[in-house]
Amino acid sequence: MTDTDNLTRRRFLKATGGAATAAALAGCTGGGGSGDGDGDGGDNSGKKLQLINSTMTTLDPVKATGTASGTVIQQIYDPLMNYPNGQVSVENLLVKSHEVSDDKKTYTFKLKEGVKFHNGKEVTAKDVVYSWRRLAESTNSRRAYFILDSIGVKHKSTTKTYKDSDGEKHELTVAKPDSLALKTTGDYELEMTLKEPFHSTLEMLAYTSFAVIPEGIVGDIKGYDGEKDHSTFATKEPVGAGPFKFKSWTSDDSAEVTKYEDYHGEKAKIDGVHWKISSEANARHTYGIVNKNSDIIYSSSLPTSKYNPDKVKNTSTDDQGRIVGKYGPTDAGVTMDYLGVSTISSYYMGFNTQAVPKAVRQACAYLMNQETLVKDVFKSRGEPAYHFTPPMIYPGGAKQYMSHAKNNYPYGFNEVKRDKAKQVLNEAGYGPGKKSFSFEFTVYQSSTTWPAVGKLLQDQLKSVNIDMKVNSAPFNTLLSRGRKGNLEAYSLGWIMDWPAPDNFLGLLYPPLTDTSKSSPQAYTNWSGTEAAKQATSSWDKIQKNRGPTDKAKKAREQAYVAMEEANWEDVTFLPTYHNLSERFSYEWVDVPKYGGAGYSRQMYNKVKISERK
Repeated sequence: MTDTDNLTRRRFLKATGGAATAAALAGCTGGGGSGDGDGDGGDNSGKKLQLINSTMTTLDPVKATGTASGTVIQQIYDPLMNYPNGQVSVENLLVKSHEVSDDKKTYTFKLKEGVKFHNGKEVTAKDVVYSWRRLAESTNSRRAYFILDSIGVKHKSTTKTYKDSDGEKHELTVAKPDSLALKTTGDYELEMTLKEPFHSTLEMLAYTSFAVIPEGIVGDIKGYDGEKDHSTFATKEPVGAGPFKFKSWTSDDSAEVTKYEDYHGEKAKIDGVHWKISSEANARHTYGIVNKNSDIIYSSSLPTSKYNPDKVKNTSTDDQGRIVGKYGPTDAGVTMDYLGVSTISSYYMGFNTQAVPKAVRQACAYLMNQETLVKDVFKSRGEPAYHFTPPMIYPGGAKQYMSHAKNNYPYGFNEVKRDKAKQVLNEAGYGPGKKSFSFEFTVYQSSTTWPAVGKLLQDQLKSVNIDMKVNSAPFNTLLSRGRKGNLEAYSLGWIMDWPAPDNFLGLLYPPLTDTSKSSPQAYTNWSGTEAAKQATSSWDKIQKNRGPTDKAKKAREQAYVAMEEANWEDVTFLPTYHNLSERFSYEWVDVPKYGGAGYSRQMYNKVKISERK
């Protein structure tokens, strides 16, 4: 992650400035203007889309976990399925058709024929099996659990150790070589067998981790020596079957892809895409907005400190609830096309439950007015959050989300309850005239919005004799401290990998929050309470009802709500806001609207550019 208002995620996203961009180890946006193409002023030659991105880490689909890398990967590689323009309903991409067995466990995929990789080789079923084996078996994979646990493809497990970029060792559960229940049943047909039915199989296969690469191109699984070493493939010579071919990537400077003339789908209407890489929000704002070097600007390149909600005008709402209008005048004196999209995302204040007493966590909840924070700190670039599951995928939808929150949220719906905070602290022996308590709230280093949230909460807590210090740390440091259990409270967030509550609520499964174990999914150390037991049993119920039947769905939905209420009781995550992703584009750009999955799921082959002004 990088800037004040750019979201970052590894598995986690730090919730910084109200922008819905995610840059997990990096992340995101903008381009345009004139220059010589060296990354200093953009490259305006031909019909090349100019954008801005944050620091990327890899272009290997199985290793990438952030939006910065993911945005570029989306252009280079194709998976079997796709979220068209970031919509949450999947469509076929490399697949021509598929069938599911009567027991809902075996999927048979028939691929399109004649599809060519960028190196000229034809895409076959063997390439898919190899690519998914890498996802399941390689120590370079960071999403093995997607195929092994979430989808649940039959396999035998083993544990391997790898070192991260800081040299820190991590244990990784992967599939034993060639144990994955995948097999080719023809040159263009393959079969995948699950341990049990799963309700979101196709949705998961649209994630970029499942992108297809040429068989044997990297030798990091058994049976393959590799045509290239991993570093070369991941940073200099990635090969996919997407609408654009890789051209160049200079770390912290620029990246570029060019139109792939033999693309099997709708061929790009532009010559390529050039990203200026910048890790500082104000610099991105100057580059994209002030100097007009970016054809499209996303939220992270118009930081909240520079954003004026009163400049959003002439708005209407489409049939998907997206806000369409104009924004301006900008600092360059122009008016831009505006798009606001409620993304499937949640941002929250997390607590190490072993370090911060329950009464103090509950006091924080009583003293936080989410509606005020969204309006005053985030300048309405989002919606108040009361559940960890976002409204779009909450059981029963947004209406049920709000109904359940209004009627059941125990800490005050859009209000501060200072008396309740005093009461819960008093009963635990804290507060005025009794003992005090001090703890540290850690936010990402360059965020200007979460420190402001911390300051407001800090002032509220002082009135009840609780001292909360607000500190910052580089994002990787924050994550490293969290994994080791060295955070007391922190700001993070989550953007969907696939559009179902399971993808969010897995972070609240208590056994996976234990920081004494390898690679915890959250840093809350939640255990031993009745609420933790409720969350555990609810998650187990979800896992026992994974199938696509109405009966299983009803059981899951009951368990989803039970997990949300368990989290309310112990305040492990204090939900704060759901993000509004915003796009600002110049009149010379014709770009399709994206959906709740976010702009990083959008391919740019349908973008049109007219003469720049």
